[in-house]
Amino acid sequence: MSVWNDQQYLLFGEERTRAARELLARVPLSTASHAVDLGCGPGNSTALLRTRFPQAHLTGVDSSTEMLDRARRDLPEVEWVLAEVEHWQPPAPVDLLYANAVLQWVPDHQRVIPALFDKLRPGGVLAVQMPRNFDEPSHRLMRETSPDVAPGVGHPIERLADVRDLTRVASPEFYYDLLSPAASNVDVWETTYEHVMQDAAAIVEWVKGTGLRPYLDVLTAEERPRYLERYAEAIAHAYPQRRDGRRLFRFPRLFVVAVR
Repeated sequence: MSVWNDQQYLLFGEERTRAARELLARVPLSTASHAVDLGCGPGNSTALLRTRFPQAHLTGVDSSTEMLDRARRDLPEVEWVLAEVEHWQPPAPVDLLYANAVLQWVPDHQRVIPALFDKLRPGGVLAVQMPRNFDEPSHRLMRETSPDVAPGVGHPIERLADVRDLTRVASPEFYYDLLSPAASNVDVWETTYEHVMQDAAAIVEWVKGTGLRPYLDVLTAEERPRYLERYAEAIAHAYPQRRDGRRLFRFPRLFVVAVR
């Protein structure tokens, strides 16, 4: 299993943080005593919380030691916790649970998201953003691409099968119905970003920092180069050059802000 690479992730840090800013802008809190960044990664989203709520006690939760090490260097005053977001428990109800681009990695949303909502104080806010790109070429091609190797025991097709069953982000209606019975207000929306990328290789570098990781993890060192080569070729066809030579990388995201 590979480790999370903060440098790879932050190659497109500005583009990734854009959605985090837009999620936070819709959080209807003027103050917060305790705000929690679930799946905080290298701390780029936690820094936004620090600016928005300068007096709050901030907690960043992530399952990656490498990401937390980077976050701790940049924001040493924050409480950093190594934990899976679905298992983390606060000592007391919190004002804000902020989950930017993390819950797409967590299965069983039917159970996990209401459980997170229950960790809020009355009037507290659960703010969630998840990529909804399961059917986009970038992610469909991850599932369709395989190394060109001879069949046999432990063939990569077998190892890739489990990865292809990763959690699929559901519809806006699903999350509204999941939270609305216990919430005083639920705000749900989708935004599709068209990121301007220098070339097809840049799109591959983007997804290597997140969605492509599980696929590369199950391949051997000998299999990965061929897989990446074939994947890059498919990406070049799926995202054609625009008139200026660059590529548009379509990226849908789902946002949910629910008030307890």
